Amino acid sequence: MVVHQHMRRAAAALAVAAMATTAGCGGSNAAPAGDDGRPPGDPAAAVRGAADVLARSGSAQTRTAMDMATGGTLVTIRGEGGVDFAHRMGQLLVMLPADVTGKAGHTPLTELLTPGALYMKNRGAGVPADKWVRIDTTTLADGNLVTGGATDPIVAAELLRGAREVTYAGEEDLAGTKVRHYRGTTDIGRAARSASPDVRGALEAAAKGFSKDSVPFDAYIDHEGRLRKVRHRFSYVNNGVIDVSSTTLLYGFGTPVTVVLPASGDIFAGKIAD
Repeated sequence: MVVHQHMRRAAAALAVAAMATTAGCGGSNAAPAGDDGRPPGDPAAAVRGAADVLARSGSAQTRTAMDMATGGTLVTIRGEGGVDFAHRMGQLLVMLPADVTGKAGHTPLTELLTPGALYMKNRGAGVPADKWVRIDTTTLADGNLVTGGATDPIVAAELLRGAREVTYAGEEDLAGTKVRHYRGTTDIGRAARSASPDVRGALEAAAKGFSKDSVPFDAYIDHEGRLRKVRHRFSYVNNGVIDVSSTTLLYGFGTPVTVVLPASGDIFAGKIAD
């Protein structure tokens, strides 16, 4: 996997932990929370329904951050791009940091997000620079929640369908937008059963591959019901237990997003080195 292979080249052991925070922009026009400090409606329903609201919203720009740590080593992988929630497609430019030896970071990865598949360019590890790698996300032990160095924003929202024990943490300002902050845990298996068909296979794979089904989250939802920011904390096993903190930020709703898939001849068919 991209994240794990990069870190094995950087250190003897890799794991992922901590947290990345970012801020977004936008507006809201709905009524504020009541005088008792509670938002209108059921907090769990607001979180579970976030993926449906995004699908109706169409597209958005996104920034991602994934912090990783093990044995005193900490790295952060950042991404930026756009997502078409209606058509379940997106494109990210993922920036890997300088490794622990101080060498320059990897050439940014271009990632195309599609239902059931992840395409990566500048993959390295024996892949020619002009070729793409295609990975079936339903065969990944993490369902591409970690593999690409960024949690697919579509899957990140769908994962909230399994939310439980949701509490309202109050209203906050996120780069000028009033958002409602919710905390809770989501169950990967439960989310998979409720997920949209295009995403279900990846979440089913993650439910089998993660050491824990329960995933703590912080979700920030604007007054129109749109997910603006979500932070998940995963526990994953790969040569030891890996703790992963992944943050997805959404802003610029309505920005056009065009994803052009590579021709079959541009997809690498050889063996990928570790």
